Amino acid sequence: MPSYVEGEVLPPTSPAAPLAVNYDDEQLNLVATVLDDMFQVPGTTIRFGFDALIGWIPGIGDALAAIASFLIIFAAWRRGAARITLVRMVSNVAIENSIGAIPILGDIAHVIWKSNRRNYNLLMRDRQTLRSHTWKDWLFVTGVALLVAILFLGPLLLLIGVLRSHFRVF
Repeated sequence: MPSYVEGEVLPPTSPAAPLAVNYDDEQLNLVATVLDDMFQVPGTTIRFGFDALIGWIPGIGDALAAIASFLIIFAAWRRGAARITLVRMVSNVAIENSIGAIPILGDIAHVIWKSNRRNYNLLMRDRQTLRSHTWKDWLFVTGVALLVAILFLGPLLLLIGVLRSHFRVF
C-alpha cells in the first residue's frame, strides 16, 4: 500500500453514507480530490479543485474553503489522530487560507499548497505509522509558530521604533 495517495475521483467501495456519519478513507480521499485535484489545466500537470474556485468569491470564498477543509481534520480528530498530526493539519489549512486572502497570489496558493491533499496524506501516514512522528513534524510546527510570532511582533517592533525616533518615547 503506498504511503501517499494520488488524487483521483473513484466511487466508494462501500455503499455511500452521509459524510457526517461515515468517514471512510475513500470518502475523505474524495473530499480531498474535489477540493484540490478535480480539474486539470489542459496540456499541463497542474491540477486544482473547488478550493481554488471558491476562493474567487470575494469576502466569503476563502472562509467557505476553510470550512470545507476542516472536514478532513474533523475526521482525523474523530479517529484519534495524534495531536502533532492535527496541529500540522490545522497549520496547513491556516497557511493556505491566510495566503488565500491575498488577491491573485491567494488563488495561486490554493493551486500550489493543496492543504486538503496534504492533510489526507498526513492522516493516512498517521494511521500507518502508529504515532511514530518524525523530527520533520516538529520542525514544521515550530517553523510555523516562529513565523506567526515574527508576523505579530514585526509590526509591534516597527511601531516602537517609529515612536522612539519621532517622539523620544520609551
